[in-house]
Formats: sequence, C-alpha cells, structure tokens
Amino acid sequence: MLAIDRHAWTNRWHDLHPLEKLLPALGMLLVTLVLPPWPAAPLSIAAMLALTILGAGVPAGAVLGTLAVPLGFLLTGAPVLALAVDVSDGLHVGLVPGGLEAAAAVTLRSLAATSCLVFLILTTPVADLMPLLGRLGVPRLVRDLMLLTYRLIFVFLDCAATGRQAQIGRLGYDGPRRSLRSAGWLAGSLFQRSLARGRRLEIGMAARGLGGDLPQPADERVPSAWRLLAGAALPLGIASAALLVRRGG
Repeated sequence: MLAIDRHAWTNRWHDLHPLEKLLPALGMLLVTLVLPPWPAAPLSIAAMLALTILGAGVPAGAVLGTLAVPLGFLLTGAPVLALAVDVSDGLHVGLVPGGLEAAAAVTLRSLAATSCLVFLILTTPVADLMPLLGRLGVPRLVRDLMLLTYRLIFVFLDCAATGRQAQIGRLGYDGPRRSLRSAGWLAGSLFQRSLARGRRLEIGMAARGLGGDLPQPADERVPSAWRLLAGAALPLGIASAALLVRRGG
C-alpha cells in the first residue's frame, strides 16, 4: 500500500463524506487561481496544511514529503521564467525584466494549488471519490479509466519492487558501477513487465465477465450540513483576508 493511500484510509477524517473535503479543496483551489498570489497563496497553503495536519491528523512529515516532490519540479522550472539566453552574439544569460516576480508568482500559485490537491488525496480514499464523481456527472468511462490507472500504479510499483529485490539478491547493487547498470536494466525491463501485468489484469477481468463497465462502490452516506457550510466558509474567509491584506499593503 502506498503511503498516500495508507494516510487516506487512516486519517481522522477518512470516514467523512467526500463532499465535505472536496468542497474546501475546490474552493481554496479557486481562490488560488482567481486572486493574486500574494497574499492569497501563502494563506491558502497555511490553511490547507492546518486542515491536513491539525484537522485530519496526517503526520507533518508525510504532508511535507508529499509536497516536496512537486516543489522540486517547480523550483527546477522557475529559472526558465526568470532567465533569458541570447546566442546571437555569443552566449549571454541575463534576467528577464520582471522575470523574478513572475517566477515567484507562478511558483507560489502552483504550490498553493498543489497543497489543495495534497489535502484531498491524503484525507480521501479514491474509492470514496468514485461515487461522488458519479453523482456530480463525471462520465462512467472517465471514472473507469481513473480506477484502472490507479490500479496500474500499484502494478507498476510491484514490478519495480520485485525486480529490484531480485537484483539485490544477485548483488546487483554492490558498488556504484553495478548499481548504475542494474538501475538501467530495471528501467528498461519495467515498462515491458508492467504492460504484461496489465495485459494479464485485462484478461482476468474479461474472464470474470467484466466486458463493460467496472463495478464501483456505492456510498449511502449523507454529508453534514454544518460541515459543508464550514467547507464553503473557509475559502470565502481566506479570500476576504487576502483582499484586506492586499488593500492594507
């Protein structure tokens, strides 16, 4: 089980209705997209972290670790927005006018939007989201593809773990040179193995008579009215605070 999946099933809010968590996540995402990144983005990040860590009880290390991966991509891509390369008369690298501000704004806004998604995935199991997406009108085909993709992620990771364990048993990671070569072999064979496992999964599903739609869990829970109100009030409060701070500054 992935760490993200484990936290989604074991946090304090895992049994709440998914709409009660989806509403504040989408509301805060809208706030980060519509309002200027300063100060709306830092306020959104703080609110999402507080809900995830203090509210749902997800360990802070897990939350920050989940955010660290997309943050690495953002920090890697930010210099592209701030720097300009001129090769017309030799190689010249310089700052684009306003590039630093644009890079900071994009990074801050993206990180705030990512924190909304991290809150949702660390507090809500995927199986809970499928019935809700069905009620919201998401087509069945899209939901089936989401479930299959989710399942194939586990197939891919299982293939990677099995292959690496076999390589370790043959001393494939004894030294930097062997480690590099083993990692290359593992990467090269992983795609083929995953396709083969996925093909066997498809054959197994067809053998059980699943030639059409995938069976999806039903959810008879009713969302709490006051929790929905609180989930709607949070983005409005953050947006109001951001506008007040901006006018005051």
